Amino acid sequence: MTVLDDIAQLATCPPDGADAGLIDAAALVWDAGRIVWAGPAADLPERFAEAERRSAGGRLVVPGLVDCHTHLVHAGDRADEFVERLEGTSYLDIARRGGGIQLSVRATRAASDHDLAEGARARLGAMLRQGVTTVEAKTGYGLTLDDELRVLRIYRDLGAAGPARIVPTLLAAHIVPPEFADDRDAYVRLICDEMIPVVAADGLAAFVDVFVEDSAFTAEEARSIFAAAARHGLGAKLHADQLTDTSGAALAAEVGAASADHLECVSAEGIHKLAEAGVVAVSLPIATLVLGQEPIPARRLLDAGVRVAVATDLNPGSAPSNSLGLALWLACTRQRMTPAEALRGATVEAARALRLDDGTGSLVPGSPADLAVVDAPSLATWLAGWRAEPAVRTVIGGRTVWEWSP
Repeated sequence: MTVLDDIAQLATCPPDGADAGLIDAAALVWDAGRIVWAGPAADLPERFAEAERRSAGGRLVVPGLVDCHTHLVHAGDRADEFVERLEGTSYLDIARRGGGIQLSVRATRAASDHDLAEGARARLGAMLRQGVTTVEAKTGYGLTLDDELRVLRIYRDLGAAGPARIVPTLLAAHIVPPEFADDRDAYVRLICDEMIPVVAADGLAAFVDVFVEDSAFTAEEARSIFAAAARHGLGAKLHADQLTDTSGAALAAEVGAASADHLECVSAEGIHKLAEAGVVAVSLPIATLVLGQEPIPARRLLDAGVRVAVATDLNPGSAPSNSLGLALWLACTRQRMTPAEALRGATVEAARALRLDDGTGSLVPGSPADLAVVDAPSLATWLAGWRAEPAVRTVIGGRTVWEWSP
């Protein structure tokens, strides 16, 4: 049993609440990988008097961060396209001429399993140093049966090796690959009839994601894919209303998706339907910054009763950053989310977007002992600025997996 004391401020992020559950001058206790007590240090029960003691050093303690939207495995970069966008070429124009996601597909297909795994492992290491303990990881740069499966197997191996927890998602419906440009229906059938059954049978993914956009998949194609996913027991997620209003939010509500991600162009009707259906909206503020878009209307979503998560969208093109701290700062500064709303978005609401119902994202009795000690005295102080690696200690299942040393 372990007592963490000398906590300047503890954020418990209760799953049934609407705030960060802040406690000043706090203590936290865990045993066998689970939280058993959290509260003011002055109220620490006598029964914990003989427990091992650790100090937070007068710092902020938050739940382990949950990055609920990443494209963790990929190869190559899109630096030339970054320059093109700065010079005025649009993301859609680059995609239509065979760049964008297609460029990353070519690079990923050509890369070895070893290089893909090592790249992902390095990104996970950087995330651990930021206090991230759970990561959703999508495919989407293979787009053949063999390439999508090999990426999912890399995720399986990374998850088994730990320490970060990996939630894998099949995003074969990222774009229609060039070899199927003249027969889109055949590619949709490949996803529905071959990819999804194998992935489900081998337990390689928890979700199936579809990019619903003018440059990707139609709503009708997405319905077919989600129907196949449902038949095989896989959950639904959407890239929705990112570049144009395609009624993706309404589709997410219709199919009972766990989340609708992006939503920069969501309509008032779409917001209403998300709220009615209880679909989590996932904000990806690094992508909107890089692409020069107006950010997701987070205040309208929150005011309508939609739960809003915050993630990085880590990918080689539109969000080439693994900094969830940066995403949180942008959620506050560009989306007008409060520090408490932003932190909930990268903890308990992000866990909800992944349908993790074991207490992940919270620090209340029964929750996993996943936490980060942040080098700041309070939540507001942390998120008033941005630091690349704010955590000084990351704990997963009660075990310290990274600690800063001067």
